[in-house]
Amino acid sequence: MPHVVVKCYPGRSEEQKSKCAEEIADVVAKTLGCGISDVSVAIKDIQKENWKAEVVDKEILPDEKFLYKKAE
Repeated sequence: MPHVVVKCYPGRSEEQKSKCAEEIADVVAKTLGCGISDVSVAIKDIQKENWKAEVVDKEILPDEKFLYKKAE
């Protein structure tokens, strides 16, 4: 049911990404009242120089009304 996509600059190990995905899935399952097996998490590396064009302009700004937590 819930699918979470995390986008970040490159540099995290596969172990860090796996741990992050598991912890996100756990919190989502508990908070939204679903089974952890129903939660999927993807982590995508985005180069710093592409961040504004690929993330801010294409995803954050067009869907700003859906943001519950904004970056500072």
